[in-house]
Amino acid sequence: MTTITTRTVEYLADGLTMIGHLALPAGADRRPAVLLGPEGMGLSDVERRRADALAELGYVALAFDLHGGRYLDDPEEMLARCMPLLADPERMRDIGHAALDTLRAEPRTDPDRIAAVGYGTGGAIALELGRAGVDLRAIGTVNGLITGRPGEAARIRCPVWAGVGSEDPIMPPAQREAFTAEMQAAGVDWRLVVYGGALHAFHHPPVDHTTLPGVGHHPQHAQRAWHDVVDLLTECLTSAE
Repeated sequence: MTTITTRTVEYLADGLTMIGHLALPAGADRRPAVLLGPEGMGLSDVERRRADALAELGYVALAFDLHGGRYLDDPEEMLARCMPLLADPERMRDIGHAALDTLRAEPRTDPDRIAAVGYGTGGAIALELGRAGVDLRAIGTVNGLITGRPGEAARIRCPVWAGVGSEDPIMPPAQREAFTAEMQAAGVDWRLVVYGGALHAFHHPPVDHTTLPGVGHHPQHAQRAWHDVVDLLTECLTSAE
C-alpha cells in the first residue's frame, strides 16, 4: 500500500469553524486534487476513508465539512439544517469556495487540476461550484441531482458525471429528468448512471442510527459507483500526464 499522510484542517465557512480531512499522496511533487463532499449528515469516517483511498491513487484529497465538525445522526436535525442550505445556492457556494480555497492552499495541490466530487448535499455543493463558473476539471455527484437557477449551468466548464439509484424516492425520475434537461440545455458534457434497484445513499455503508425512509446500502452498486468516480478522475485529471 502506498504511504500517505493525513491531517485535519480548520477553516471558516457558513459562520462555522469547519474541520476537514486532508489526505496527501507519497512524494513531494504537485498532484491533481479532489474536493470530496459528504452526505447531509456531514463528514464521517466514510468520507475520510475515501479521501485516503484517493491519496493512495496519487491525488491530494480534501474531505470537506458541512456542520462545523458535527455529524448529524438525527434525521430531523439534519433536514432542519440541510433543506434551507439546499435552497440557498449562495450558501452552498460559500461552503464550497471555502473548502476549495483550503485545498488550493495546500502546496502539493496542482491548482490547474482539481475535481469536485460529492454525495447528496456534498454533490449539490460540487454542482454549485460549477454553476458559479469555478475552473474545475470534473464534477461528480451521487444522489445530489439538484437543479440550479435558470441559465447558470452554462457556466459549467467541465464534464459532469452523476449517479443515482433507480428506486431513490428522494431523487425520483422527475428530478432526474429536470437535472438532465438542465445539463443538456446548457451544453454540458454530462453523463447519468442509474443503478438498478438502488435506494438513496446506496453508496453509504449501513449506519447504527435512524435514517430517512428510502435510504439503503447496495454493496454491489456502491463498488460500481466508486469505480465510476475513479474512472472520471482518471479521464479528467491524469489522462494528460
